Amino acid sequence: MAVQAIDHLVIMFPDLETAIRDYTELGFTVVRGGSHPTGTHNALIAFPDGAYVELIAFERKNPQHRWWDVAQKGGGLIDFCMRTDDLTGDRETFRAAGVETAIAPGERVRPDGYRLRWTLAQPVPPHAFVAPFLIEDETPREERVAGEHRHRNAVRGIATIIIAVPDVAAPRRWWSAVLRQHGEELRREDMLARGVRFRAGPHALELMAPEQASSPLSARLKTRGAGPWSMALKTSASPHTLDEDKARARIMLVP
Repeated sequence: MAVQAIDHLVIMFPDLETAIRDYTELGFTVVRGGSHPTGTHNALIAFPDGAYVELIAFERKNPQHRWWDVAQKGGGLIDFCMRTDDLTGDRETFRAAGVETAIAPGERVRPDGYRLRWTLAQPVPPHAFVAPFLIEDETPREERVAGEHRHRNAVRGIATIIIAVPDVAAPRRWWSAVLRQHGEELRREDMLARGVRFRAGPHALELMAPEQASSPLSARLKTRGAGPWSMALKTSASPHTLDEDKARARIMLVP
């Protein structure tokens, strides 16, 4: 199996300077990433487990961008990427499981002028934002990921991403096929939701569906549709939940 782990999680902000300021205040070391030719620019929060959080904002209008519409709906935690060492093979694995993807080249120019290049396989509707987009680097991955991993809040990696879905059955079938796991049944009282957990390397992916209309997932599904809802990050400090207004996402720090 070539899908190895979560590569990065994407959090959309209205402007990048606010994102950098707020995440620095939350205790993270934030490194400016540079600009993409598709109209976005980013900053990165890298972790010792090899994954990172991408803070991103549009620096110019681009309604054709796959994230433009979700940005207009408020942004926040919008998408997630998984790392692969065999993009062609993993595309076929997802296709065989019923998930189609579209190939797209990607690049970013860092502040120091270094041009990064990669290839993406992006899931198309109805699987966008429930299936990950896949990335295969053309330039060395270590050039794409920020080298500073130490954070004042002692975060050391990604624990879990929680994905809101209206029903678990269908995505569970294709995730099971892709990851070759049956998945672990879950019930979350705090979300009034049931779901299933999968493992991808050091990371967990949880698909959660609301059990009733009062579940917080119900409001998310009504306004934004299925997709990433929250994340848990590993810390060696005291567990707590980050200020959601600053983080623009539901982020828990866990042991």
